[in-house]
Amino acid sequence: MDDWAEIRHLFSTGKHSKREIGRIVGVSRGTVERALESDRVPKYQRTSGISSFDAFAPRVRELLVKTPSMPAAALAERVGWSGSASLFRAKVAAIRPEYAPPDPVDRLVHEPGFQVQCDLWFPHEPVPVGVGQADTPPVLVMTSAFSGFIQARMLPTRTTPDLLGGMWALLQEAQAVPSRLLWDNESGIGRRRPTEPVAAFAGSLGLEVKLLPPRDPESKGMVERMNRFFRQRFMPGRDFHSPDDFNTQLNAWLPVANHRYSRSRHGRPDELIVLDRDRMRRLPPVSPETMFRNTVRLPRDYYVRVFSNDYSVDPAFIGRIVDVSADLQTVRITHDGVLIASHDRVWAKHLVITDPSHVARAAVMRQDFRTQRAHHHDPAESVQVRDLAAYDEVFGIDLAHDTTILAGVVS
Repeated sequence: MDDWAEIRHLFSTGKHSKREIGRIVGVSRGTVERALESDRVPKYQRTSGISSFDAFAPRVRELLVKTPSMPAAALAERVGWSGSASLFRAKVAAIRPEYAPPDPVDRLVHEPGFQVQCDLWFPHEPVPVGVGQADTPPVLVMTSAFSGFIQARMLPTRTTPDLLGGMWALLQEAQAVPSRLLWDNESGIGRRRPTEPVAAFAGSLGLEVKLLPPRDPESKGMVERMNRFFRQRFMPGRDFHSPDDFNTQLNAWLPVANHRYSRSRHGRPDELIVLDRDRMRRLPPVSPETMFRNTVRLPRDYYVRVFSNDYSVDPAFIGRIVDVSADLQTVRITHDGVLIASHDRVWAKHLVITDPSHVARAAVMRQDFRTQRAHHHDPAESVQVRDLAAYDEVFGIDLAHDTTILAGVVS
């Protein structure tokens, strides 16, 4: 292309002949003539020849008529293709649109305050969670569809109570409730419809939790791009000591991310969010139910299980019904509404979390039990065992005299 442009430039000056132009550019005179004859940039075009795929094309088309979505690997197996797999895939991709029905996607128009897209992002590097353990806990990401404003928080698990607790915590930070929360098919939220706790959460806030159908990434592409943004801009070069440290660093970085200029929105997310939240509703006066709850009879070992960890309880309540609740920070155990144990929630797994006061109380109760049991099993006062000869004396029996008489009779 550079030679073509130079040849036409030199010829347009009128100072050089075609032979001189060829000598200056370093090409033949014929090349110069062809360059001057064409007023368009020269392009290499390979002449189409016979392809090894042509013999298999009719059979491939027959199969695509019946099953337009059949994978190229299955088509190759059916038609007996033994050549290049990449060539076969390219040829099939070229003719498949003739048989597959089109699936058009409309341009989405996001109104202020209407929708927030939600998704989970998992750090690609493990984070220390305590007791020598490291894990990749989920990070809940919520992105406003209108302003692009990002909120995020690392959660202990991806279970329903933790997801609800995370959404409620981020909504409390925003002090506003959108009309819709958009989710993919996350098991903690629901597959085809929201789970009962999620439906109750949505009803308490007066919003809709919409679940996307399978294979519909375009409807949630905004938050998906934010997940990639986290991996590329937040994670590199950072070290984390705990989940709390992760959330602290994340909260310090999010204002920077929300201040970047968005060309598609013609503004910055931290500025556009003002209009977004003006269209949202205020928080309800009553908080929705978001905690993990369970009711169990306290066993002899006075521990209750919350997710994968066991937490100690006052052993004085062994055998009684206790109520267990847990949010993102604390595990509480109550009996008849009275708090009987409280622990900081531990992110590590398969641990036993013990309050030393509970162990001391159990030791005292165990000693009292043993003392009481020993008292109940003491033998009664000793009963005198009398000599049987006393009964002989009472009844006037002389065993020595009777034995002599009996011996004489026998003899």
